[in-house]
Amino acid sequence: MSNALPASATPRPAAPAAQARPAALLGTMDVMALVVGIVIGAGIFSAPALVAAHAGSPETMMLAWALGGVLSIAGALCYAELASTYPHAGGDYHYLRRAFGVRLAFLFAWARLTVIPTGSIALLGYIFGDYASQIYSLGPASPAIYATAIILVLTLVNIAGLRTGKWTQNLLTVLEVGGVVLIIGAGLLLAPGEPPAAPAAASGGASHWGLVLIFVMLTYGGWNEAAYVSAEVMGPSRSLPRALAWSLALIALLYILVNLAYLNVLGQQGMADSPAVAADMMRRVLGEPGAQIIAMLIAISALTSANATILTGARTTYAFGQDTPAFSLLARWHPTWNTPVNALWVQAAISLALVGLGALTRSGFATMVEYTAPVFWLFFVLSGLALFVLRRKEPDVPRPFRVPLYPFTPLLFVATSAYLFYASLRHTGIGALVGVAVLALGLVFMLLQPRHLTRPAP
Repeated sequence: MSNALPASATPRPAAPAAQARPAALLGTMDVMALVVGIVIGAGIFSAPALVAAHAGSPETMMLAWALGGVLSIAGALCYAELASTYPHAGGDYHYLRRAFGVRLAFLFAWARLTVIPTGSIALLGYIFGDYASQIYSLGPASPAIYATAIILVLTLVNIAGLRTGKWTQNLLTVLEVGGVVLIIGAGLLLAPGEPPAAPAAASGGASHWGLVLIFVMLTYGGWNEAAYVSAEVMGPSRSLPRALAWSLALIALLYILVNLAYLNVLGQQGMADSPAVAADMMRRVLGEPGAQIIAMLIAISALTSANATILTGARTTYAFGQDTPAFSLLARWHPTWNTPVNALWVQAAISLALVGLGALTRSGFATMVEYTAPVFWLFFVLSGLALFVLRRKEPDVPRPFRVPLYPFTPLLFVATSAYLFYASLRHTGIGALVGVAVLALGLVFMLLQPRHLTRPAP
């Protein structure tokens, strides 16, 4: 029996998979809406109070917000090079796999599956639930009920197709940015009299820079999620760098202006003493209706960030399933809806389990912040280092975009991420230990996998 077959008769088992792959449907504005929607979450409505409490002066506080924008843009430029050079649905997973091999990439994918986006989705669900409950309460378990409902609804929206998910994201982002602009206008144009004078700092502002930077950078976090849709971006070599740079410049401008609005109405001490700085500012400017408006705005912001995180989070899980036989069920890309359906459902199930954990601890938001932060910053450090490794390991790969001021820009990004990893371990509680324990479980599971895991594609 002859082993020779004509080319047309050669079996091609990979053909069905080739018909169901990510399609390039996202333009620059779509990516910008994704980044802005993720980053401008509920943090800008609460973190400024913590920044004001630890800043020595209004000038120090405003400088910190500007510095946060600069550091975020430095990181975004690093990701712009990685994402435009290696456009792939796996994002960081793909870069880590090429730079450090399958073992570390497996651990990162485990973290994405169990900790990073799933914890963020649960956290955002609780933010939505907390503020939606102020408008209409569903009883003692109201925040958890709202969180559960919104995770299921947004998962179904994203299963219905990338176009559905992206237009939902674009609409929510417009509403979110419009709300922030409303706060800026109210605070800068309608302030009722002079704000209280800021007290003199008991000690120099520099002694509080560590905590100030932690809160500022947490508020800027999430822009790296754009890497997970790089395989679905039209003209990624041009669109991704522009979208990342422009969106972060816009976010930095909005953050500086909204903090000026808070400062103009409440003063630094009033900000520091406020448990809900945005609501207190709007209450002083527009009365109780203003506080209701801000509750709706924060709920919309949580929806926007949750939708974007659900959309991007499942992409890593899909890429992970393609490379790892034990998780191959996750590598199903629906040819009609153009979405990783199984990955979205698994992500939703884990997020709902974390909502349940938050309900048991009765501090869902705080628990999820602690749960995700150390793992998030650890892999940020490794992704930044991957840029150096890949430049040396694969020097001949075409790089449509190169990070400016190399190696100083990526060194700044890596150093900042390393510091925030250390700070997140030092300043958080039991939730951080649980997150690290889940990551350690992934390490054990990784060691049980066969050693012949697939190598990264050239």
